[in-house]
Amino acid sequence: MTQTYIFSAAAFIAGFVIAWIVRTIAMAKLQKSLKSTQGYLESALLKKETLQKENVHVHQLKQAAEMECEKKLEQANKLNKILDEDILLLQKSNEETEALLRQGQPALHALKLQLLDAHNTIARYKAQQQVGKKV
Repeated sequence: MTQTYIFSAAAFIAGFVIAWIVRTIAMAKLQKSLKSTQGYLESALLKKETLQKENVHVHQLKQAAEMECEKKLEQANKLNKILDEDILLLQKSNEETEALLRQGQPALHALKLQLLDAHNTIARYKAQQQVGKKV
């Protein structure tokens, strides 16, 4: 009977040792898996932070580009307004001139014709001088 107790105790101890080894191996695999998962999680968090920083940078660039476009648009609108005002002034001047001529002020009309003739004469003299210099 003592042999039975010894064999039973040895079997119990051997089973305990085998169970301890199996549990230790399972725990080692579980810890390895846990470290791998933590590394993946940290990598994902770093990627997320990097993407957020890049997103903020892109958003800032977009806002800067929009502000620049708005400034250019304002300048273009101001220039258009100035050009429109100049066109209106020229049209008003032309209308006033035509009205004066229609009212029967031939002296003014004659002066304008003389002015045009003088400009043409000046242009002819300048052209003759340039031709004379070349010869």
